[in-house]
Amino acid sequence: MNKAAAPLVMSAGQRESLAVLARSSSAAHREVQRAKVLLMAADGVANSTIAASVGVTPVTVRAWRDRFVSEGLSKLGVVRQGRGRKPVLSAEKVEEIVRLTQHEKPSGATHWSCRSMAKQVGVSPATVQRIWSGRGLKPHLVKTFKLSNDPAFEEKLIDVVGLYLNPPENAVVLCMDE
Repeated sequence: MNKAAAPLVMSAGQRESLAVLARSSSAAHREVQRAKVLLMAADGVANSTIAASVGVTPVTVRAWRDRFVSEGLSKLGVVRQGRGRKPVLSAEKVEEIVRLTQHEKPSGATHWSCRSMAKQVGVSPATVQRIWSGRGLKPHLVKTFKLSNDPAFEEKLIDVVGLYLNPPENAVVLCMDE
């Protein structure tokens, strides 16, 4: 037998706010679910019926009802402390990876690779890659320009740039990288 709990008592304004939220296609799924649960609870529908209709457990329905009674709508979308997915990697470990990437070089190498950093700090290469991507770090890119040590470099440079700026009549100027 489906035993109905006492209907939730809510104001007309609260009911209207929940009705708008329950129909929303852009609000967070969790908030839409909670709005539907609370509207059905205000209509006197049993917790087990609400749970089956919305796709949550009866315990969750009771928890959301109790939270509405104690807090109202003010914290409807707030996830309580300790809920949700826990971070796998500590903030200290992330900061260590960033610090090493930016301020130190591995011994015997010119820059860090995902694998060398992962081995150094004890995480997976994919984790290092996610941190680097998230922070926009690219330790493999060199941000310097190296001039040639050819003694005739300046004359060659002037000749090449001169071809681009003032090409000969009916000439095609092509550039090939070494």
